[in-house]
Amino acid sequence: MPMNYSLVIEPFDVWGLDYMGPFPSSNGSTHILVVVDYVTKWVEAIPTKNADHRTSIKMLKEVIFPRFGVPRYLMTDGGSHFIHGVFLKMLAKYDVNHRVASPYHPQSSGQVELSNREIKLILQMTVNRSRKNWSSKLDDALWAYRTAYKNPMDMSPYKMVYGKACHLPLELENKAYWAIKELNFDFKLAGEKRLFDISLLDEWRTQAYENARLFKEKVKRWHDKRIQKREFNVGDYVLLYNSRLRFFAGKLLSKWEGPYIIEEVYRSGAIKINNTEGNFPRVVNGQRIKHYISGTLINVETNIINVITP
Repeated sequence: MPMNYSLVIEPFDVWGLDYMGPFPSSNGSTHILVVVDYVTKWVEAIPTKNADHRTSIKMLKEVIFPRFGVPRYLMTDGGSHFIHGVFLKMLAKYDVNHRVASPYHPQSSGQVELSNREIKLILQMTVNRSRKNWSSKLDDALWAYRTAYKNPMDMSPYKMVYGKACHLPLELENKAYWAIKELNFDFKLAGEKRLFDISLLDEWRTQAYENARLFKEKVKRWHDKRIQKREFNVGDYVLLYNSRLRFFAGKLLSKWEGPYIIEEVYRSGAIKINNTEGNFPRVVNGQRIKHYISGTLINVETNIINVITP
């Protein structure tokens, strides 16, 4: 199905939340909780022992809310730590709208998945051979991520948030201009410059928004040209792709199961399906289903052929 993308206008209005891991234990931590802003691409992350709702609530209350304010929307997957009753009550208390991505479709929360991948690559290049010191390297990885240039915005997340480039230790060693210039004690000139910097920051953010829109439209055109367009309607019979079956390396097993009946088609590309008995409704992404041709009923439990190794 054609790609849908999200565009957010105000910084810190929409955040994505996700867990990375498990990793080798490092100072008792096995996971990383990552939170990313959809506009500025600013990332906050903490090492954690448990991937549970308590850690998620702590991250929001102690890091996101006091530093960036209460967001309008929070994007997560359907993990138990994000749909726990206590977590949902906390979001309702602060009037935060919760959006859950389609199962087995990481593109639905693509921004946080991309941040996860970049942070993981940075950690891989900085940890030691045992890979058990990653928790102590996480802050450096975040620093590198926040100050790195991002193509969709045409600037770094740090510059997007603070309106200036980040001062790095290397610049001190090479006597960068900002490090050696004299302080300006003329309050009038300093005030005028401050107002100019604020207006310039708004201009940068507007330009970054436009750059992100053009970048996402380009990706959408590239994606849509390479997919087979299919239309689904309420009442159609379809087969569902079961991605978990790809792990059965020793067996030949059909990865399609069904048939299912379409009960509702959403504008976002998600589709509500149900089994023929009508007792197993679920919402899936349209890219995970295909039309069912009568006579090709697939039974996941019996359609297995053992492969005998010679």
